[in-house]
Amino acid sequence: MRLLLALAITVPLSVAASHPSPRPSTPPGLDANGALQVIVSTTPDWNTVDATLQRYERDAVGAAWRPVGEPIPASVGRSGLGWGTGLHDDPRLDGPVKREGDGRAPAGIYRLSSAFGYAAAAEVPWIRLPYVQSDASIECVDDLRSRFYNRRVDRDTIAQPDWNSHEEMRRTDELYRWGVWVDHNSDPPAPGGGSCIFLHVWGGPGVATSGCTSMAEDKLRMVLAWLDPRARPALVQLPRDAYGALRTAWELP
Repeated sequence: MRLLLALAITVPLSVAASHPSPRPSTPPGLDANGALQVIVSTTPDWNTVDATLQRYERDAVGAAWRPVGEPIPASVGRSGLGWGTGLHDDPRLDGPVKREGDGRAPAGIYRLSSAFGYAAAAEVPWIRLPYVQSDASIECVDDLRSRFYNRRVDRDTIAQPDWNSHEEMRRTDELYRWGVWVDHNSDPPAPGGGSCIFLHVWGGPGVATSGCTSMAEDKLRMVLAWLDPRARPALVQLPRDAYGALRTAWELP
């Protein structure tokens, strides 16, 4: 089913603190959140731009994970990674914390809830996630003073826009031709915790983002065709040392 544009297209993001805020209502780990598909994004350390993505899937919660396809080269934020707010609880591990405008991509576990792109919905039957076509009026609000902070909205439907900054979802380049919304700081958005986090097309090997995770267009199309909302897909993004420390507790592949 396609996602319809309404007053605001609400899609899920982290509060600035010494660590992400614990969320007792959403237990940590992939089993607790029912994930049957996961994209694992790892970096050598907290401050590195280059990342490696690996897809995994399984038949049921508690079953063994199996890798899907080959590793995918990727890039993260220009400042590396920082703890964000998602499906995980506070891991109590050292590391920076994601804040608005810091150039860090969020570390943790995040639901992948919807897709977007320049094509009309009728042209992408191969995308199974709820899909929104990005036209000139679709924006992602990154003004932390706005009531629409970290929301994707159709400006033409908002009687009194209250934001002074936003992401253009129909860019003049190809970086948002295809994308997946990462549910970071989203339930509800905490002002200043970081906004508008996506998987999107990269500018090339080693080219950093402002806080998203990017990859080659053909790889992203492959990922988009694979993602199935029935499998409750998630993104796990961590430096390698943190991944090793949390692997058992978070039921990671």
